[in-house]
Amino acid sequence: MSTETRDLLSICEQLPETEQAEVANFARFLLAKHDDEAWERTIADARPRPRLDEFVRSALAEGSEPLDVDKL
Repeated sequence: MSTETRDLLSICEQLPETEQAEVANFARFLLAKHDDEAWERTIADARPRPRLDEFVRSALAEGSEPLDVDKL
């Protein structure tokens, strides 16, 4: 366990439960933000994706129709 992790646990243990929840929510926010940034980098990657391109072409060629729950 890193020093920062130990420090964070120690700090949280000293806070009231409601504020511990706020710290946890903020940590979740930071994690989601990090995940969003990673996704944005993936989307922005200009490398060719032939399998994805073929899938998109195939899906568009199939067309679409409204969802019919009776067919599920």
